[in-house]
Amino acid sequence: MPSLNLAIARLINTGTDTYAIWVVKAPYPSGYVLRDCVWPVELSQVWQEWQQLFAGHSGLNLSSRTTQNQVNPSANSLPPPVGQTSGYSSRLMQHLGILLWRWVFDGPILGSFERSRGIAMGQHTRLRFRLEIRDPDLIALPWEIMQREPGQSAMSLSQDLLFSRTTSEVEPLPYLRIDQALNILLVLGHDENLQLSQEAAILEQTLSNSEQVGNNFQAYAPCKVNTLLQPTPQELIQELETKAYNVFFYAGHGLPGPDGGKFMLRSGMTLNGIELAQALTRGGLKLAVFNACWGALPAAINHQAIPASSLAEVLIRNGVPAVLGMRDEITDPESRSFIQSLAEALRSRKPIDEAVAEARQELLTLYKFNQPAWTLPVLYLHPDFDGELIKSFDEGITELPDTGIPSFNSNLTRACLRSLSPGGKTWFLRAGVTRIGRTRDNDIVIPEPSVSKRHAEILCRNTLTGSNPVRTYYLQDFSTYGTTWCLGPNGWQQILREEVTLKSGMQLKFGSSRSETWQFMIEDS
Repeated sequence: MPSLNLAIARLINTGTDTYAIWVVKAPYPSGYVLRDCVWPVELSQVWQEWQQLFAGHSGLNLSSRTTQNQVNPSANSLPPPVGQTSGYSSRLMQHLGILLWRWVFDGPILGSFERSRGIAMGQHTRLRFRLEIRDPDLIALPWEIMQREPGQSAMSLSQDLLFSRTTSEVEPLPYLRIDQALNILLVLGHDENLQLSQEAAILEQTLSNSEQVGNNFQAYAPCKVNTLLQPTPQELIQELETKAYNVFFYAGHGLPGPDGGKFMLRSGMTLNGIELAQALTRGGLKLAVFNACWGALPAAINHQAIPASSLAEVLIRNGVPAVLGMRDEITDPESRSFIQSLAEALRSRKPIDEAVAEARQELLTLYKFNQPAWTLPVLYLHPDFDGELIKSFDEGITELPDTGIPSFNSNLTRACLRSLSPGGKTWFLRAGVTRIGRTRDNDIVIPEPSVSKRHAEILCRNTLTGSNPVRTYYLQDFSTYGTTWCLGPNGWQQILREEVTLKSGMQLKFGSSRSETWQFMIEDS
């Protein structure tokens, strides 16, 4: 899918209201354009009005330094509301969206955008549009509402592009499994306003609801939800590192602050964003969802935003592929409508940014354009992540079949892998593919830190020599750092992402060269 990435940063030594907007990634060579511009006073005025009307997050009233220095707080760029408030709020939302669009897509930026969208249309697909806000003062703005003209869709509601935010200062993506099911870890943290057991039951039902499967049952991925109520940090980290989840969902209370703020697990026990990021990336998780009003907002001191402090930014910077947080407070009915629509779109194997767009459209339909509900979810995607959570039905994992000939099965040998440590385990190998790794979704689990989540595979192939069936085994290394070892005539040798024929009695190591020794054995029937 073609992608266009824009970045916005404040220019230092040129005044407090001068910015650079440039294309970081484009689907064609000449699309990398740059524009310098000044933040307009009118945009600050309308942003202030937005906050006065819509902002529900007490104690956090971010604005640009331009607003503080130049704008009369009582100035109104729209006529005062007359009659119904809803009409005024709708016009205010539209006006702010248009002003944001005009500020971003001026001059050469618009040309790059239009050509990129044309390339996507020519390929009969959508344009993936990602926006990187490098100035912390501007992160709180609802960039998702940008629209070109009155009557046109906002960018995050568009039918021909997929909108998300991103950041370029990131750790590399971890190894990501190929999943066929939605495996969700639902965590309900400490919150005095929540009846946790009741809330857990409602969220489990919302996430796993499959009433709208219809005639597409086969293409609709299964969903499993496991719930932790007020876990300790140790319990949460252990759950993430020992089981194969691809979605982390948190509901509860938290506080903005540096390092992604803190979210409450139980009374007196918290984790900050960096601590959570380490556990999420080690577990190979793809999407983290936070049903809390602070997830996508930076912390502030004296109304001055702290750089790289929002939970969503911190997680993305530390290598989490996708993070969805709320820009402001969201009501329980709105949240549950969004969650159910999001889960249904993900289970139908749509990419994460497409699923969020569908869920956002559902909020618009249910709560109407002049309500800000559909503007509250903010999606961040790692710049190297394609948004794929579950493989499409026709692109799923193809297991190597057992090619044994039934009439010869009694004459075939079988093989095992056994630990040479005292009291070590013996694992019999499958007649197709046997997966070896650290997490529990493997056939042979080696819970050592130096072992990769998907470390290696042993393949069994059946051949005929004349009329005699022969079963041969091969070892294939998939580890992150090529840390699979084989004992040969010259000592231990590293297998670097290559395929090696296994012979009975061969000794192997997985991970560190000091880890336990395994022996491959073929037994006669």
